[in-house]
Amino acid sequence: MTPVTRTRLERVRASAGIAMLALQQIEDELAVDDVTAQELAEIVREFHREADPQQGLFGALAQLLTVAARTAERIEPDHDGDASCPLHEAAALITDNAGLRAYYATRALDPQGERAP
Repeated sequence: MTPVTRTRLERVRASAGIAMLALQQIEDELAVDDVTAQELAEIVREFHREADPQQGLFGALAQLLTVAARTAERIEPDHDGDASCPLHEAAALITDNAGLRAYYATRALDPQGERAP
């Protein structure tokens, strides 16, 4: 039997599919009627951790975009940032904007759960 060789794009698509399945599981957990405010805050803290923004789901996604931006910097024909800058900005928006708003939500849901740094 000959081993199947997959292309980079096929491997990335498979990995993205696995990640989407995991996110669907989280969405299903959030959609139940008996989630408490404290539980919701703890779940959202898995997305963003104010004490260490590189941790959590948002941090992982931002890191992925940052790696894509660095790759774009290397291969951009004019090295003008047309591809890399938007990717760097997307990473920053996730950690700075979405992360901060998630933090505000967790503080409103469970003020005792995590203290401001």
